[in-house]
Amino acid sequence: MGESLIPAVAAPPPPSPPDQVVGAVPELLPDQPREPRVWGLSRPIQVTSAWVGCLAGTVCRSLRPVGWLATRILGAWVLISALVVLTLRWVDPPASSFMVRQALVGWRADRKPPYYHHQWVPWRELPPELPLALIAAEDQRFPVHHGFDPVEIKRAISTYRRGGVLRGASTITQQTAKNLFLWPQRSWLRKGLEAWFAALIELFWPKQRILEVYLNIVQFSPSTYGVRAASERYFRLPVRDLTLREASLLAGVLPAPGAYRLDRPSARLERRAAWIADQTQRIGGRRYLARLKG
Repeated sequence: MGESLIPAVAAPPPPSPPDQVVGAVPELLPDQPREPRVWGLSRPIQVTSAWVGCLAGTVCRSLRPVGWLATRILGAWVLISALVVLTLRWVDPPASSFMVRQALVGWRADRKPPYYHHQWVPWRELPPELPLALIAAEDQRFPVHHGFDPVEIKRAISTYRRGGVLRGASTITQQTAKNLFLWPQRSWLRKGLEAWFAALIELFWPKQRILEVYLNIVQFSPSTYGVRAASERYFRLPVRDLTLREASLLAGVLPAPGAYRLDRPSARLERRAAWIADQTQRIGGRRYLARLKG
């Protein structure tokens, strides 16, 4: 037979997939993981561990110079502050930060100098009544602690927890650090710096040097600093001639030099001075000062 004259019928083409809608979530098989997407973009972005690591590395590299600079600045500050404190073991400071602040206030107010009264007096010219009165009034454990009095700190915390006012527990060393290097306003920053300088002072200075510097820079009235200026202004006496009563009056004003007046002592100041004079004998009198040598 001859070939068939019926033409072959071609197979129909496979159906075309429907158009994909942008933003539609494709159907997943049960075991197929879903890729992380960022919606609102025409294409999903897959967040991989390599991408996160790259970003973290970039951030770290950008912050590395900042950390290096901060470390160098902190190290330089620690070294300089330690060298300054060590030098002041033998060199008498010409002024304190409180005196500089007083001078700036007077200069801005167009006052005539001197902006404050201050004269240095060495330890050998100080009568023993002065350091005794100071210790009896402010820090009776001064010879035995290392700049911080844990007994007073515990008492202050206990009083505060019972609902009382958080009082200060500063030692003579801390007061020296504050008056010499810092400022009067209270803050956690100042307390932190005060602790740092107090630790350096206790490390580098003997106890006698701490008392000598403190007695020469502490403020006795709004414009009077140091025992020599206070003695000559308010008692008309050289420092070496001060009696126990006068030394007790000087120590008595230290908690609030702006609230007490040495030229006209109030009854409250007189009572405080009498208590201080009694305490100097209770702690051992002049024999007590022998514990400060070294």
